[in-house]
Amino acid sequence: MNAIILYLKRLHKTAGLQLSINIIGMVISSLLEGMTFLLLIPMLTVGGVLLSEPAWENRLRFLNILHSLPQASSLAIILTVYLLIVVTQNLIHRAVTIRNAEIEQHFSRQLRYENYSALLRAQWSFFINRRTSDLVNALTIETARVLGGISLLLQFITSALFTLLQIIFAFWISPKITLFVIACGAMLAFLSRGFIRKSKQLGSRTSKLAQAYLAGITDQLQGMKDIKSNNLEPSRLEWHQQLTEGTMQEQLDYVRLRLTSQLLYKIASSLLIAGFIFTSFRFFPSEGPSLLIVILLFARLWPRFTSLQSKLEQLASTIPAFKALQQLQHDCKLAADQAITLTESPAPGPGHWFVMQGIEVRNLSFRYQPQLPVYALQNISVHIPAQGMTAIVGKSGAGKSTFIDILMGLMQPESGQVLVDGMAITNDNLIAYRRSIGYVAQDPFLYNATIRENLLMVKPSATENELWEALDFSSAAEFVRKLPHQLETLIGDRGIRLSGGERQRLVLARAIIRQPSILVLDEATSALDTENEKKILTALHRLKDRITVIVVAHRLSTIQNAEQILVIHDGKLVEQGTFLSLSSEKKSIFANLLQNQEAQPVTVYTL
Repeated sequence: MNAIILYLKRLHKTAGLQLSINIIGMVISSLLEGMTFLLLIPMLTVGGVLLSEPAWENRLRFLNILHSLPQASSLAIILTVYLLIVVTQNLIHRAVTIRNAEIEQHFSRQLRYENYSALLRAQWSFFINRRTSDLVNALTIETARVLGGISLLLQFITSALFTLLQIIFAFWISPKITLFVIACGAMLAFLSRGFIRKSKQLGSRTSKLAQAYLAGITDQLQGMKDIKSNNLEPSRLEWHQQLTEGTMQEQLDYVRLRLTSQLLYKIASSLLIAGFIFTSFRFFPSEGPSLLIVILLFARLWPRFTSLQSKLEQLASTIPAFKALQQLQHDCKLAADQAITLTESPAPGPGHWFVMQGIEVRNLSFRYQPQLPVYALQNISVHIPAQGMTAIVGKSGAGKSTFIDILMGLMQPESGQVLVDGMAITNDNLIAYRRSIGYVAQDPFLYNATIRENLLMVKPSATENELWEALDFSSAAEFVRKLPHQLETLIGDRGIRLSGGERQRLVLARAIIRQPSILVLDEATSALDTENEKKILTALHRLKDRITVIVVAHRLSTIQNAEQILVIHDGKLVEQGTFLSLSSEKKSIFANLLQNQEAQPVTVYTL
């Protein structure tokens, strides 16, 4: 019953008025369906069966008019009424079914919107601690299970209303017999609680297995090259077999549970019906005609009882999915980025904030887990001048990417400030600030679409000239022109049909096309060969006099022309200066990093 209440609250919130109207329609439809069965009474009355019983004389006085008519006329009237009721009931049932479908689809759209919009509103830190596959599982598999639960709920309401009205009709015919049957039904419902609990437990197992399967499949598809190069196909297939075996057993357990509950319910129902008939004839012998009608009525109701029980079990199995989505929305709400509003969606275009003087960081500190004493960044203060290149270096895990995330406004510092031209970044101006930033990651992300569509993603209004200008600046125009379809070339999933350097330059072009005031490259050249790296650096050299370039660098040879270099070590800014000044200090961390890289050939670029 808790499953029904949980779903009803959520459904009423989404479709309150429509749901109320539909419930009224269900009541009328069930009432008319019951009336078609109760037309047996006037038929038996016309035949003189029920009127021979004293108990029915007062109850059926409204049918006395039929006795004043010929039997054929009375039968014609009854059959006409029957046809009218059947047609009306089917029309109402059709309207109710269509409205139920509308409610389901509206709920589906609303639920998907709420889930996805909640994710979009969440801060970047929310995604750092979660597997992408878990979020995909929630947005697809778990959502589908919840939508199935909503469909079951509407079916349950329809069956429950029909059953209730039939019980009322039966009570009107014979109160004592009906009370006896209700008591038997209540006893069956009480005994079936264990099956509902078990269904809920199996539903939780379904969620966990689906989550594990999607996570594993996602990881392995992304790492298929490693799997093949290391000959891991047998072990991966064994993993797949084990997991699907568990999924199969879970589904079979659920089928066995449902069939067992239905078997026991039908056996118990048969015993109760037999006992009901025996008791009725033994203790209520004077109600023979009433007993006949009640038996026929409850013969129709017992399958409904079984159906209600089955739907309750199925509803219970979807509750874990429903709670998982509620928890996801709750977590997203706690991690919501207050600066983001999805009610307005301005078209991407030039940044709203042009940096004139520079970016200043004052006493910045940050912890991923505020309850722990470990700082990712601590007491950092620095000025990043506009229209120049600032490089950020340090060992892996030093805090470089965290610093970049805070500079970009993706995460908020625990203490300290980020100021642009002397103005602090707050929720009021954060969106304008973000729209002034172009970002190129180490692992370039491209959509499975054409080159044109990937570029227009950030600026749909861009002209042909703007597209080619951005490609020229990023040193990508040359290879794009050589492609058979040029801008209309499909590049595959994550740009797999392009080389690493081509993908990187294409992402750089996409960042440039927004005409950003700040360009951030997070180790964007670390995986490139010398030739492609030089092309990227040439593009940056052309850009740095126009915009503020911030580079997180792994290869120190690529930042020799930076106006300043920031060295971060264990979350602290420990050194700051030019390439020449830092490399000349033999005991500096930068010099040590440089010395470690000099063991390999270093290409020096003159731009």
